[in-house]
Amino acid sequence: MSALFHTLSPFAYALLRVAVGLALVPHGLRNTFGFFPNTGVRALNLKALAAQLDHGGYRPGRFWAPAISATQLIGGPLLALGLFTRPVAALVLLFLLVANVERWRVGRYFWNQLGLEYTLMWTIATLYVLVSGGGLYSLDHMIGWEW
Repeated sequence: MSALFHTLSPFAYALLRVAVGLALVPHGLRNTFGFFPNTGVRALNLKALAAQLDHGGYRPGRFWAPAISATQLIGGPLLALGLFTRPVAALVLLFLLVANVERWRVGRYFWNQLGLEYTLMWTIATLYVLVSGGGLYSLDHMIGWEW
């Protein structure tokens, strides 16, 4: 079994990296362009997101809203492709760490109380991507940019 697991490991890692990256995109589409309006979120454009951030104490919201949007809409696909993997993962990790603090503040631990349970798992997965880099099946590896 060891040989099988060794063979499957690069594929499993690529799948994890792609999942981490692509999971960000729907959130960016929702907060930036109003996609998925019935998903329980209040901010369906950058102006509303900026106001929500200001209200939550993350000032200035008009700076952080486009930064969050770019992290999700640009960083997500870059992670999925494995391009600039470590620098992008570092930015996503910072974003998720702040999200975890906010989730703890709002609902403590459990995801169904808006707690950090869900974002914590994505944070740990992103940390693993940061530590591991692009991996064998990444654009970073293809072009020799192992950061």
